Amino acid sequence: MPDSSTGATVRPARHAPFPRSVLLLQGLMGPLFRKLGQGLMAAGHQVHKVNFNGGDRAFWRLPGGIDYRGTLADWPAALVGIIRDHAITDVILFGDCRDHHIIATRVCRDLGVTVHVFEEGYVRPDWVTLEQGGVNGHSQLPRDPDWYRDMAATLPPVPVHNRVHSSFVRRATEGVIYNAADLLTRWHYPNWSNHRPWHPLIEAAGWARKLLRRKHRETQAAALLEQIAARQHRYFLFPLQLDSDAQIRLHSPFAGIADALKLVIESFAAHASSDVRLVVKEHPLDNWVRNWEQEALDVASRCGVADRVDYLAWGDIEAVAQGALGMVTINSTSGTLGLAKGVPVIVLGHAVYDIPDITFQDGLDAFWQQPSQPDPATFAAFRRVLIERCLIPGGFFSEEALNKVVHHAIARFDGRPLLPE
Repeated sequence: MPDSSTGATVRPARHAPFPRSVLLLQGLMGPLFRKLGQGLMAAGHQVHKVNFNGGDRAFWRLPGGIDYRGTLADWPAALVGIIRDHAITDVILFGDCRDHHIIATRVCRDLGVTVHVFEEGYVRPDWVTLEQGGVNGHSQLPRDPDWYRDMAATLPPVPVHNRVHSSFVRRATEGVIYNAADLLTRWHYPNWSNHRPWHPLIEAAGWARKLLRRKHRETQAAALLEQIAARQHRYFLFPLQLDSDAQIRLHSPFAGIADALKLVIESFAAHASSDVRLVVKEHPLDNWVRNWEQEALDVASRCGVADRVDYLAWGDIEAVAQGALGMVTINSTSGTLGLAKGVPVIVLGHAVYDIPDITFQDGLDAFWQQPSQPDPATFAAFRRVLIERCLIPGGFFSEEALNKVVHHAIARFDGRPLLPE
């Protein structure tokens, strides 16, 4: 089906003959790909897994593991060999912007091998993205609101979907285990280079500071939210993303979060009403290597709006989004959370949900004065199509959430509809 806005073709999911030969590349830090591998094997598929470092290997611990110890330059030829040796029909990876994954996507396209990309859910909470070909800026989904309205009209209602538990402690613990295993086995993987910009020891020190000050920051955040509610402040919300996020580097005009902070606060100072505030929300998984609170307040001071810019270091983004006049985002999935609540949203980068009638299209400077709400019917149609094509229920940071993801991912992989919960 042609995309009228880009000229691209949006193809229905292709399913290879059963059983299939699957190659897993890098997953999320944790047991996601181990559980997925077990489920695919139980469903009758052949499964292999490339381990690029000791963290990958520590969480795999299943047959079919392949240690890749070569260089990035040698990776294309090595991947071609793995695909041919094992008759690979499908490749599954988490995040399509990592160096090895960018190359893998290109190689698979040339060889006619289907690529399935996991990512945090386009729609939050409790959904996970599993999309063929690529996500966000690499997605084949169109940006035409009429296409979504027409497509949604042909689909049945969304199956019943229940929320899942997510544990911050579990996510942090799995990160520590992964990084420790990586560091302790660098001798075995001499050419491995992490896609993240910091050495794991530097990140570990940042996390230690963050965890030690957690209670204090939670108290500060609660006090700020109480003050906003008590004084009935009108405010815009700018949720930060991770500075290491490839979605920033590859799918936005910014080199990092510092550039985005500068642009947003300068625009706010020049164009927002003097009785309106800006709440900058820290990403819950920020590693504290950089002090974004200080950087935000430094920019605000230079722009003369330090008394109208607040920094929220902790807290539930759903609650703070609910009361916002509007939300500014680079391309975070938190944007769809705001849209679901009817909050006006502007996107500064490339995002799959940046569509006319859903997000604000007239530029950041105008957004502060006349933020327009999303059309609820168009957003509902967009959400329905996404669930049909590239979303599955679940999450990554509890047993219940992981089991649900694996259960539905295998159903989607095998060409079956979402299973009832």
